[in-house]
Amino acid sequence: MTAIDANAWNTYADSKPQRRPSNAAGELTWFNWTQYPDHGPGVELLGLRPGDRALDLGCGSGGNAAHLASLGVGIVGVDVSTRQLAKARERWPDTAGMDLHHEDALTHLRASPGTYAAVYSVFGAVYFSDPAILLPATRAALVPGGRLVFSQRPAVEGCYGAQASLIQRGPDEDPAVVRRWDHEPGTWIDLLRAAGFVRARAEILPAPPDSGRTEGTLLVRALRPGLPRREDPEGTDLS
Repeated sequence: MTAIDANAWNTYADSKPQRRPSNAAGELTWFNWTQYPDHGPGVELLGLRPGDRALDLGCGSGGNAAHLASLGVGIVGVDVSTRQLAKARERWPDTAGMDLHHEDALTHLRASPGTYAAVYSVFGAVYFSDPAILLPATRAALVPGGRLVFSQRPAVEGCYGAQASLIQRGPDEDPAVVRRWDHEPGTWIDLLRAAGFVRARAEILPAPPDSGRTEGTLLVRALRPGLPRREDPEGTDLS
């Protein structure tokens, strides 16, 4: 990580409100892939069982990681923002099974070969890392049959590859600039296959009808090849 990147994400942490105390069902922990509350699929996309290990790339304030810990999954979260991690530790103190690290995604992946049953990113490090570098490292960190699932905003038509993403600062300061990687669903599938993944799928989930917005959420998933064989939530063999 660079000091510029860390400072930018600390600025973002200051502007982002904490996750609300409970969801619409009254649950204290839950998994949310999209930018809309109580919308879209949930934790079932990861195919995890109690005792499995999973990695959250860009865990932020830890809401999704805490939910996995509540299900008996050993969850590791990494983030470059100390302020986001402070929020996570304040909200989820002493949560059994959740281990948070101030570390960039690539460094952690390279130090963790064959470790995780699932790696995921919700508007996190996959969005803001060069896929030509990050995807092979992610594949290597998964166990055979392990899953990568990530979500982010869909690409703007005609704006593909590395793009500038602005993080607003104070009224008298220029925005902080970080890079994000935008691709169409078919391109993500090609990139995943080139990195050695199989059963790659990519789709755009539409915004909820009552949101008043039109922007959907890009949801991508793939497997590291090999055993064990598992079923996806729709009953399709993904191994």
